[in-house]
Amino acid sequence: MRPIVLMTDFGTEDGYVGIMKGVIEGIIPGATVIDLSHDLPAQSILAGALTLQRAVDYFPAKTVFVCVVDPGVGTARRSIAAQFGDKFYVGPDNGIITLWLEACEKQDLTVEIVNLDQSQYWLPNLSNSFHGRDVYAPTGAHLASGVALKDLGSSIVDPVCIEIPVPQPTNRGWIGHILHIDHFGNLATNIERKHLTPFAENIDQGIEKVRVRYGEYTIRGIQSTFGNLPEGTLTAIIDSAGRLSLSVVNGNAQEYLKAEIGDGVRVIREL
Repeated sequence: MRPIVLMTDFGTEDGYVGIMKGVIEGIIPGATVIDLSHDLPAQSILAGALTLQRAVDYFPAKTVFVCVVDPGVGTARRSIAAQFGDKFYVGPDNGIITLWLEACEKQDLTVEIVNLDQSQYWLPNLSNSFHGRDVYAPTGAHLASGVALKDLGSSIVDPVCIEIPVPQPTNRGWIGHILHIDHFGNLATNIERKHLTPFAENIDQGIEKVRVRYGEYTIRGIQSTFGNLPEGTLTAIIDSAGRLSLSVVNGNAQEYLKAEIGDGVRVIREL
C-alpha cells in the first residue's frame, strides 16, 4: 500500500479534509494518510506549487500526493493523475505541478500524465464544488492500492503550467520577487542558492559583501542563520528550500515591511 499525502487550501474548520480521509479509508482501510498542509492561501496555485516542490523529495518512493487548490472546480478544467519519477500526483490540471514537472525534466525522470476520464474510480455522485471528495480522494486511494496509472485515464502531453517569475541578472547581482510568505512572515524570493553561490567562497557561512534591497530598506550581507543577529533585526538568509528569504529575527518580516507577494527584491554585490 502506497502512502497518501494530502495538500489543500481547505483549512481544518469545516470538515472537508476529514471527509476526504473518510473516502480514502472506505476504499483502503488503514491507509497511511499524511497531512502536508491545509492552510495554503485560498485559491493560490502558486503557493501550492511551491509547497509541493519543497516537499516531494522528502517522501518515499510510490507516495501519492493528492492536491486540491482548485479555483476552477466545476468548470471544463481537466482532472489529472501523473507519475513523476517514482512518485504520483492526483489533482486538478491547473499548474500546481509546474515546479515539480520542471525539476523532473531537468533530471530526465519519468513523467507520465493521464486525464482522469474513468469514472468508475470516482464516487458515484459527482458534485460541481467538491472534486476533492468525489474525484481526487477516491482516485488517490485506488492509485495507492495498486491500480495502474494508465487505468485511471487517457494519456496527455500538454498539462497546464503557470508562469513563475525568474530572477533577472544585473551587472552586479540579481533582481527578484517575493514568491511566498510563510506562517512566520518570512519572505521567500525567487532568487535561489545557485544564483548567489558565486558571491561567496562558502555560502553556508553567509555572504558578507552583498547588499539586499527591498524598497527603502537595505540589508548588508546574507546571514547563515537567524541566530547570528539580535532579536528584531531585519536580515536575509538562504532558507531551507534554498531560496533567499527576508526575515526578522523572532519577528515578522511581512508585517515589518508591509510586504506582498510579487514585491521586488534586489541583490547587489559590493566591489
